[in-house]
Order: sequence, then structure tokens, then C-alpha cells
Amino acid sequence: MLLFRSEDHVERWRARWGQPRGALLSPDQQWRLARVWYADRLDFDWRRKTRAEVAALWAELGFEGPFWDLAP
Repeated sequence: MLLFRSEDHVERWRARWGQPRGALLSPDQQWRLARVWYADRLDFDWRRKTRAEVAALWAELGFEGPFWDLAP
């Protein structure tokens, strides 16, 4: 994850490094994602989320579009 100051900053970074544009999340979206992603991380019986669980999580958070597609 990279943090940027503005949309202009994103575009300058992309131009410099020749990278495609990925998903941009606001600090609020990042916080919501972190809270649900790591909520059970310290549980004794923690296990990695399945692809279906991650897809459901993305949908719950409203993350849509090609960037969030988990198809192999």
C-alpha cells in the first residue's frame, strides 16, 4: 500500500514509475478494511481467509471493479 497526498500526487507517481492506476482508498475506507481484515488475527484458531470470504468482504465494504476481482 502506498499513501498519497492527492490525485495529482498519484498521477505524478504513476508517470514517474510507469505503473497502472490501482484502487484508491480514503483513510476512512482503509480504517474500515483494517478493522475487519485484522479483527480475528490474534484468535488462537485464526486461519487465512478463503477467496470467497475475501470476495464477500470486498462486497460488504463496497469495493468493486476490476482491481478487486479475485478470479484466478
